[in-house]
Amino acid sequence: MAEVRADYDAAWKGGVEQYLYDFLEFFFPQIHTDIDKQRGFTFLDQELAQLAKESEVSKRYVDKLIKVWLLDGKETWLLIHLEIQSQVDAEFAKRMFSYHYRIFDRYDRQAVSLALLGDNNRTWKPQEYAYEK
Repeated sequence: MAEVRADYDAAWKGGVEQYLYDFLEFFFPQIHTDIDKQRGFTFLDQELAQLAKESEVSKRYVDKLIKVWLLDGKETWLLIHLEIQSQVDAEFAKRMFSYHYRIFDRYDRQAVSLALLGDNNRTWKPQEYAYEK
């Protein structure tokens, strides 16, 4: 019998879309305080879809790419990657790196990558991605 899985990603995406500033204030207070809320924000769904379409490795999904303005006047893109998962994923840091770099390479934009981990393992906290030959 096939396992039925809840669609947690859709609920999180909807919540981020509707309550972006509250989401950032709760989960990423350092980023939240730097954003100029008067200038608003833009979800960059087309840019994100283009990155996913061009992926040569496998299907990958980053949930939200958002353009915001900082209080210092700079435009910044926030890459919010929501991983609602029940187990450790050895490829997670690599996926984050890949999308972060692809944004820079394709759009020549600096992005701030944010990850929200929803697994039950309190000791698994990927911090960086590195590789060796």
